[in-house]
Amino acid sequence: MIFNRRLNSLAFRLRAPFIAVIVSAVAGGFAVIGQAWVLSDILDQIHILQVSINQLNRPFLLLVFIIFLRAILVYVNEQNAALLSEKIRSALRERLAEKILRLGPAYTNQQQDGELAHVTTTGVDSLDSYFSQYLPQLVICAILPVSILIIVFPLDILSAFILLVTAPLIPVFMILIGRTTETLTHRQYDAFSGMSAFFHDSLRGLTELKNLGRSGDHASRLDRVSETYRNATLKVLRVAFLSAFVLELAATLSVAVIAVQIGIRLMYGQMDFQQAFFFLVIAPDFYLPLRQLGARFHAAQNGVSAAKRIFAILDEPEIDLAQTLSDNHPVSFPFFKGEFNIRYENVTFTYPGRKTDAVHRVSLTISSREKLAIVGLNGSGKSTLTSLLLRFIQPNEGCITWNGVDIQTIPIDKWREEFLYVNQQPALFNATIRENLTITAPSAEEHQLEQALQEAHLLETVKTLPAGMDTQLGEDAYGFSGGQAQRLVLARAFLKNAPFLILDEPTTHLDPITQADLDSSISRLQQGRTCVLIAHRRRTAQEADRVFMMDHGHLVGSGHHMELLDTCPSYANLFSREVF
Repeated sequence: MIFNRRLNSLAFRLRAPFIAVIVSAVAGGFAVIGQAWVLSDILDQIHILQVSINQLNRPFLLLVFIIFLRAILVYVNEQNAALLSEKIRSALRERLAEKILRLGPAYTNQQQDGELAHVTTTGVDSLDSYFSQYLPQLVICAILPVSILIIVFPLDILSAFILLVTAPLIPVFMILIGRTTETLTHRQYDAFSGMSAFFHDSLRGLTELKNLGRSGDHASRLDRVSETYRNATLKVLRVAFLSAFVLELAATLSVAVIAVQIGIRLMYGQMDFQQAFFFLVIAPDFYLPLRQLGARFHAAQNGVSAAKRIFAILDEPEIDLAQTLSDNHPVSFPFFKGEFNIRYENVTFTYPGRKTDAVHRVSLTISSREKLAIVGLNGSGKSTLTSLLLRFIQPNEGCITWNGVDIQTIPIDKWREEFLYVNQQPALFNATIRENLTITAPSAEEHQLEQALQEAHLLETVKTLPAGMDTQLGEDAYGFSGGQAQRLVLARAFLKNAPFLILDEPTTHLDPITQADLDSSISRLQQGRTCVLIAHRRRTAQEADRVFMMDHGHLVGSGHHMELLDTCPSYANLFSREVF
């Protein structure tokens, strides 16, 4: 119910299409009543009063006009309902994308990529039925039956009383069945979201599964996931067909009661033919909106299930980016141009939903022009330390300071301008090479783009492409090898030319030849910069000025490589591996 109210509030904000939906629904309701009255009047004059058809030109023209008017009103209602749905879904998808971007990698890394993609695409699209069908039908149900009752009561109290008594039967049945439907639909949506995420992850890891010879086992898991979704869907359909039967039965029996009592009274001369025929024609139209609401309720429930997840994302707490600098701590921009130090002071952070700390009471110092390496096994807290520095997340306890100033008080856009971040998975988009380069430097000139590509040893490759820098890359840099994709990311880093480099060993998963070729570009990128390297290779740790050893979120050792070999057993054990 809460989600329904929030969805309705979205519709109320778009006043023009929403008012058009209401007005057309009201006008259409009165047109239905008018059509029934004119039709009953024409038949009464022809069959009872024996009036010649030639004398009924005006009533016939009026009937034709009302029929055309109803068609126009239905068209206007559907068009505005579709427009309302399109605008709301577009705005909601935009809000979702902005929210996910603001939440940053710290949030998205805890989610399944496929599930997030499903919510922002199929999930938002499933709201179409709610806004284009269910919500307009809700308005019609609130207007048309009441309008018919207002007209019928003065004409015949008995028929109006039967309508009034039988009308609530349909909503009551719909509520009783709707509770079951809601539960089953939520389960179906969860199953579909899980299946989408599973399929997405399966496609991304298909090559690894084939290489490891595990594709057969994974196929059986795909079967089980698909079967779960099939069962959930069939349960929803079973209830949907049952509810449709119950609603149709209730409406049919109610119309039958009205028809029987009208027929008996007409036979005994207690009712005029026109009046009787009018009631007989209008009775199905009285129940029709309620029956249609029941049918569209099932279509809307999938959207309500999606809304639950959508609003859960929109309600996620995020870092307050509006903090301002204290007058007692003036800072100079750029932050890393001269001498500086960054201190982690008893920093603790725990990811939501986890019981153990990702990092626990970590204290360390980063000085200007240092090359630092952070090492440790997977899950030891290496990436969390850099995420804290980049302010994707903020400490639960402790603080990080720049020259004594809490970095949370520094404008975040200014702070992030000072960083280059290159990780193992190139962040490239379905756009041209030029567009992928200029994301970090929109005003860069042609010679600057070429210089950046030259620094990354990619210029010659780009020149051989038919469209050069205007060549379109596919999704995930489709068309480029892994090494070329990393070179393009390095070229983007050279182009930005920021003073602080965070490097998450981008050559780890590449072949040795490509690795060695990229190392020269990375060495040039490190020159003259403060560098924090998340190390996965011996050589990276050996070349660092200082090494920080992380173990289960704790900083267990710091110092030069040779020093740690003697003083930190866990580091010596880790360093015995070629890649860690």
